[in-house]
Order: sequence, then C-alpha cells, then structure tokens
Amino acid sequence: MFNHDNYCSKCYTKLRIVLISLATFALTATASEEDALAKAQAQMNAEVLSKPFLAERPKEVDSYIKSMLEKKVKPPEYSGTYWRPGYTCRDLLRYNWVQYRNCRYYYRYYGRYYPY
Repeated sequence: MFNHDNYCSKCYTKLRIVLISLATFALTATASEEDALAKAQAQMNAEVLSKPFLAERPKEVDSYIKSMLEKKVKPPEYSGTYWRPGYTCRDLLRYNWVQYRNCRYYYRYYGRYYPY
C-alpha cells in the first residue's frame, strides 16, 4: 500500500540534498569568480602603475609659453607620433610632458590645435 507521508519524507530529503548541492556549487562559483576578478584587478593596477604619471604642471607650462613669446619663437609643427583627430593637448599628456607643453604653446600662438 502507498504511504503518502513516507513518500513526502523521501521527496523532502532529496530536495534538501539538491538544495544543499546547489548552494555549495553557488558558493564555490562565487569564490572562483571573486578570485578571477581580484586577479584581473591586480593585473590592471600593475599596468597603470607601470606607466609614468605626468602631471600638467601649469606654472611651468605658463612660464615656458611666456618666455617663448617674449623671444618671439614660432612653435614648430607637430612631429611626434601620438597626435590623433579629436585630440587636445591634454591627450598628449599621457604620452609625453614635453609634447604636451609644446602643444599648449602651439595652441596659444596659433589659437588652434595641430593639423591632422
């Protein structure tokens, strides 16, 4: 004869086992994902810190521009490799401070950025 209470008890036991297994798997997957994210973050941090930090140093740039204007020196055309369409002088700062400074002088002298 069929015993409903015994059947439900077995179902609940199986359900508990499945739920515990799923929870354990989810915790393991989450820990694995956290490890992968931590590793990726550490790699990005290392890449950022390996590049030099070039601050704008506005006082130095302004004194350079002032001295060059007093000497009536015409700024040269851009000869580097970093200038791209849509760039401003600030974009050059990530590559080279001297190119940034020269771009600022060019902009001040001509009132426009380098041609492309």
